[in-house]
Amino acid sequence: MKTYLRILQYARPWAAFLPQYLLFTLLGTLFGTANFTLVIPLLSVLFDKSEQVAFQAPAQLPGFAPTLDWVKDSFNYYFAGILEQYGEMGALTFVCCVVVVSVLSSNIFRYLSLRILAMVRALVISNMRRDLYYRIIDLPLGFFGKERKGDLMSRFTSDVQEVESSVVNTMTAVVQEPLRIIVYFSLLFYISVPLTLFALILLPISGGLIAGVAKRLRAQAKQSQSTLGSMLSVIDETLGGIRVVKAFNAQTYIKGKFEEQNAQYARTSRNIDNTRDLASPFSEVAGVAVVVGLLYFGGTLVLGATPTLTGPAFIGYVVLFSQVLTPAKALSSSFGNIQRGLVAGERVLSIIDTEPAIRDKADAQILPAFEHQIELRDLQFGYGDTPVLENINLTIQKGKTVALVGPSGGGKSTLADLLPRFYDPTGGQLLIDGHDVRDCTIHSVRDQMGIVTQESILFNDTIFNNIRFNTQATEAEVLEAARIANAHDFIMAAPEGYQTLIGDRGGRLSGGQRQRLSIARAILRNPPILILDEATSALDTESEKLVQEALTRLMQNRTSLVIAHRLSTVQHADEIIVLQHGRIVERGTHEQLVRREGGLYQRLSQMQTTGGLV
Repeated sequence: MKTYLRILQYARPWAAFLPQYLLFTLLGTLFGTANFTLVIPLLSVLFDKSEQVAFQAPAQLPGFAPTLDWVKDSFNYYFAGILEQYGEMGALTFVCCVVVVSVLSSNIFRYLSLRILAMVRALVISNMRRDLYYRIIDLPLGFFGKERKGDLMSRFTSDVQEVESSVVNTMTAVVQEPLRIIVYFSLLFYISVPLTLFALILLPISGGLIAGVAKRLRAQAKQSQSTLGSMLSVIDETLGGIRVVKAFNAQTYIKGKFEEQNAQYARTSRNIDNTRDLASPFSEVAGVAVVVGLLYFGGTLVLGATPTLTGPAFIGYVVLFSQVLTPAKALSSSFGNIQRGLVAGERVLSIIDTEPAIRDKADAQILPAFEHQIELRDLQFGYGDTPVLENINLTIQKGKTVALVGPSGGGKSTLADLLPRFYDPTGGQLLIDGHDVRDCTIHSVRDQMGIVTQESILFNDTIFNNIRFNTQATEAEVLEAARIANAHDFIMAAPEGYQTLIGDRGGRLSGGQRQRLSIARAILRNPPILILDEATSALDTESEKLVQEALTRLMQNRTSLVIAHRLSTVQHADEIIVLQHGRIVERGTHEQLVRREGGLYQRLSQMQTTGGLV
């Protein structure tokens, strides 16, 4: 119930729709109920003496009162008048006309309530999907290292869709059906209190059966949604690594992984359907048992020595009670159907409720424009209990280039990720002009940094929009940035120039072209601090030369932190930091380090010079 109410919170403000929805639903229910209560006077016309009906009618039109007696006496007054003036056929015609008007009114109000419900459904799903997207955007990089992308995609798609179909669409049953049941039972109590009390003793039997089915459904639904997330992860990995799959002739292997998840999802879905389908037979059998019990007990009230119920009233009661079973069955079915949606809702809300580990403090300040230096003071960082960086002390003066080198896994990329606050240090300080970055807003810190990574992250858009990304740059500025990045010539050779679509992740471009677009994007941003993470390591010699020229232009008059495996690309750095096992083991210029006998940098340099591998 808590999850259901959380989901409905996304429809707020409720005052904008709830009063109208309840009014239309109530009117639709009242007019729908009138159709069946008219059975009693209709049976009286067909089977009773007209004099008896006329005798029961009031002599004059009763004054208004919000009671069932007023409704009954008013109808009997008009009904008796028509019966006296036009006879039984006239009274029959009158009742039939009232039934038609009642049915028409009931359906009009039902349609109006469904229109409001459609608006609410769209509002809930739109707001939920928006909150989910915004939360995922705000979560730190560490979160995505632990989660499967396919599972996150399933929460955006199938889980939100399940919430719509199973939870929001049942609002009609959850609101309307209980209201109908209340109205029906009010009339049933009015007709016969003993008979209705007897019915209330029998009805919990049906409710208990449905509750057991619903509990079983919830457990199965959790397994189903988790399995679907795993299957989507396999699909995502297959699409992202299709080149490797084909190169290693791994089609059979990857099909096996998919078949395993697909078969498991099919089994859980089949079990859910089988369990859910049990609800209908259970409720129908229980409903028939209740009706049979009512017929027997009601028969004793009509046929007993001292009858307390007339034949027409009893038949009308049975007809009206049969309508109670319809909303009761719909309500029980909705509780069965809603379980899968509630599980999907919990999966979505679990992401929305995840608090970002990296966030602004309540009193966070705006980081002033970079003027002097970046300082890492006794810096420490670890993933959980695993230390990655220990006691890092480093100062980068404005306008200087500092390179990070060393064996893989030494902590180079992690150190670079701490500058833009992709992660926060677990110990020590990271200061920019004396300001601890943890005391500054994330936006103001990242606003002063440009990042070019080994993997060029581009979007399925035009070349122009990828360079202009999140800036208000003019066309002339975009073209100038492309020229500086050695990208203008290949862009102009493209089919539509700067308006050429580059495909998913820039798949229509070569690696060097993608990297130069990333550099152009960084140039346009014009950041004072630049982070280059293996920006040329994945390129061929010719592309590397072009990219390196672009990087050299980009680094002019900027403070740069460069991560590189190819030592030849960082020989001109003002200082080279050698990291190993999360510690600084050497530091100095290229000339100083390469002459240091037995040093790690010298060994790495010799290995690359002689064609060895790092």
